[in-house]
Amino acid sequence: MELRHLRYFCVVAEELNLTRAAAKLHMAQPPLSRQIKQLESEIGAELFERSARGLRLTPAGQFFHEHTLQILEKIDTTVAAAQRMARSKRVMFGIGFVPSVFYGQLPLLVRELRQKDNVELVLAELTTVQQVKALKSGRIDMGFGRMRIDDPDVEQENLFDEPLMAALPEGHPLADTTPTLAQLAEYPLVLFPAQPRPSLADIMLGLFRRRGLKVTVAQEANELQTALGLVASDLGITLVPEQVKRVRRDGIVYVYLADPGLTSPVICSRRKGEAPSPIMQEANAILEVLVENRRSGRYP
Repeated sequence: MELRHLRYFCVVAEELNLTRAAAKLHMAQPPLSRQIKQLESEIGAELFERSARGLRLTPAGQFFHEHTLQILEKIDTTVAAAQRMARSKRVMFGIGFVPSVFYGQLPLLVRELRQKDNVELVLAELTTVQQVKALKSGRIDMGFGRMRIDDPDVEQENLFDEPLMAALPEGHPLADTTPTLAQLAEYPLVLFPAQPRPSLADIMLGLFRRRGLKVTVAQEANELQTALGLVASDLGITLVPEQVKRVRRDGIVYVYLADPGLTSPVICSRRKGEAPSPIMQEANAILEVLVENRRSGRYP
């Protein structure tokens, strides 16, 4: 399947008439008709209903059209960005992150890098496992997560250990306390992210299991905001890193835990053995200052 086949299909889907579509594409009708039939054969589904009155999209055709438009729009946007970079001589720098690290220092790093005239910053929300793959493929240059991953091509730096807090529904019996894990284990748990794993969800479960505590998982969510919404709906409680308390949400109370040693690491991943580019050197310098501010208490 070639890109031109997708563009041909979209024009035919918009016109619902092969003659008009061929004219719009500046080509003859018979080859266009053959291209569409080849596309249907490759997909293994009819995309159009053909009748004397003309063409009509099948349900499969409607689905394919909707997603093909998104693909072509993404391609056009990417090509335009690449052309801008070529003209401006900007360097692309990719950062991957898990959502729970985006409420503290990371936005400040992003803001600083965005002010550099020679940098085209690309952000990607990825789990730590996905970040490792993206680093090895060159999709990103730096990743921020919470999981230790053993990979010979990736080096990981523990920036700091962040205290965990309990997110409770407003009015919860433990809302005005400093609860232990044993106390929290008595209540249903909202787990996130559900997929892909391993993730922060496994860190949470591990904390309970290592203490011989059994928990009841009431609900799993893929997104942090969804998990907080479930807690606010009184479906259960959850554990979150300290910086998440910056998310002000009605119906949620954040409390510190009785054991201050219950923490989650913030880990920076980079490609191992690679000489740092000038942009990476700048990013590392900015990050060093931000982490020192965090460790010294100048920024929570």
